[in-house]
Amino acid sequence: MNKTWLIIQREFLTRVKKKSFLLMTILGPLIMGGFISLAMWLSLNEHETQLALVIDQTKGAFVNKFESNDDVVFSYSTDSLQKSLKTFKESPFHLIVFIPRNIAYNNEIVIHHKKFPSFQVEKHISNEVEKALDIVKIKLFKINQNVFDRVKTKLKVKKDDFNSKTDDRYKYEMFAVGMGFSIVIFFFIFFYGVQVMRGVLEEKTNRIIEVIISSVKPFQLMMGKIIGNGLVGLTQFALWIILTSTILTIVPPLLSNDIQKLENASSKQLTTQLQQLDKDADTQVKVNYAWDLMKRVNWPLMISMFLFYFICGYLLYGSLYAAVGSAVDSEAESQQLSLIITAPLMFAYMIMSTAIQNPESAAITWLSIIPFTSPIVMLFRVAGGIKPEDLWQLYLSMSLLIGTFMGSTWLSGRIYRTGILMYGKKASFKELWKWIRYSS
Repeated sequence: MNKTWLIIQREFLTRVKKKSFLLMTILGPLIMGGFISLAMWLSLNEHETQLALVIDQTKGAFVNKFESNDDVVFSYSTDSLQKSLKTFKESPFHLIVFIPRNIAYNNEIVIHHKKFPSFQVEKHISNEVEKALDIVKIKLFKINQNVFDRVKTKLKVKKDDFNSKTDDRYKYEMFAVGMGFSIVIFFFIFFYGVQVMRGVLEEKTNRIIEVIISSVKPFQLMMGKIIGNGLVGLTQFALWIILTSTILTIVPPLLSNDIQKLENASSKQLTTQLQQLDKDADTQVKVNYAWDLMKRVNWPLMISMFLFYFICGYLLYGSLYAAVGSAVDSEAESQQLSLIITAPLMFAYMIMSTAIQNPESAAITWLSIIPFTSPIVMLFRVAGGIKPEDLWQLYLSMSLLIGTFMGSTWLSGRIYRTGILMYGKKASFKELWKWIRYSS
């Protein structure tokens, strides 16, 4: 154990003292923010036609006014909302679009859903209702089109989960938070896993390993390298949290102080600074929106799940990368074998870039359970809120990840102890299988 600890210390201190570590620690939060923003704008979507039942309380002003498409097919009912909700669970409809009697005054509808609607579905419903609402307002208020265009207000859409009473506001934003955590794990696993592989390969090709292996067991050396690099990753992430928290602690009070100063100014000063006041007020609204979103995220759960999936995911892939490094003699060979290991990570990453458009698809559910993709995908689901009846999927995902990590560590250890001293022999899959079967 002492020898393993010495290897962990060496790996940790060697990498933390590098200039690249300090540079990425500072630039990391900025880079990740850019990736999160980019991911939110990606528009691919798993297609699924939603059947929407329209309940119109305005005496038919919206009946047969909506155009169906590949995303949404509209049907209309004269039943009350209460009666429709009673039969909603057994009905073939995915959504109930409730249009209240006073919609012309409050510009608000409610979408009751069994399954959270995708972005395209919600957008199409909103557009159709707004077009019909424009006509209703023009007739009701007896105004011409030009005047109406100047006083038109944006439609508000509330969403109600039929199967749960959780608040659906900020749902997409909460999924984006989970996506941010997932992307952090992706880059950490990939970057530090490759560091393990290169470290093993470098020591092997320089024949340093022959000296090291005389003092420590191969398994101790492998675990020391994996854990040492993992601690570097956790240290960097902790520094990112501290830097980000510092920014979030300093900036909002500064904005609030600026607005307070404007509110306490004299009438003459306010008259000359109206435009600036509007800009600052708009900034304060955005700050309040961000803080409201932050309060809705279950941060203790998110942080604990992040640490679990980061550690277990890294140990799973780190052991596989270590096995690849010990099985090859050159960088070119390592790239060929590591491609197989990287494929699930890349697939999960590509799925994450589109998941925000359809967060409750079957693909997302299964990929959050499969051990090789769950470290990337499950945090996305946790951020949006897992329904009580789906908690078994989280427990199954965690159990499978632990089991797979233990199995991969055992297999990688058997490959490592033989391959670390092999030179000049190509590591085919048949050869790797022989190494696994060698007795201790």
